[in-house]
Amino acid sequence: MNHGTIPAWRKPIDAFLSSRPVSAVLRHVMPILDKPLMRLTKGRFSSTQSMGLPTLLLTTTGRKTGEPRSAPLLYLRHGDDLALIGTSFGNTSHPAWYLNLMANPKASVLLNDESFEVIAREASPDERPILWQQATQVYGGFEKYLKRVGDREVPILILTRIDEPDID
Repeated sequence: MNHGTIPAWRKPIDAFLSSRPVSAVLRHVMPILDKPLMRLTKGRFSSTQSMGLPTLLLTTTGRKTGEPRSAPLLYLRHGDDLALIGTSFGNTSHPAWYLNLMANPKASVLLNDESFEVIAREASPDERPILWQQATQVYGGFEKYLKRVGDREVPILILTRIDEPDID
């Protein structure tokens, strides 16, 4: 999948999806639809993927409950790693998945028929502008979300795959 410039046909769709009233609804509806859909298709399909947006299913450990918490999220490729942008649809508070990863950086990812463990870290000051630019080239709504988040800094996290040890 090309994660470069937004195709012309999707620009009006991104504008519609990132509008304040639509994103307020999608923030609650998309996870309800996409979590079971992604599990059923082993990460190969979601409503956002149908619109050409790269999506993974992230499962964190709830910081209060200790229970698994899953969220379908847009992602970026960052070398061998994956990156997540914590705009929370333009909400003024951080997304729960981000807070969970700050409490416990180990998580799992379901992506394209593959499930694997990752460890999360905040993007460095040098990585942030590069990843933000890449993010806005993948989904035009990120710019609108940034205008609505208030004073909070939008978190950008890097997920590094944890290789399973070889058993000989």
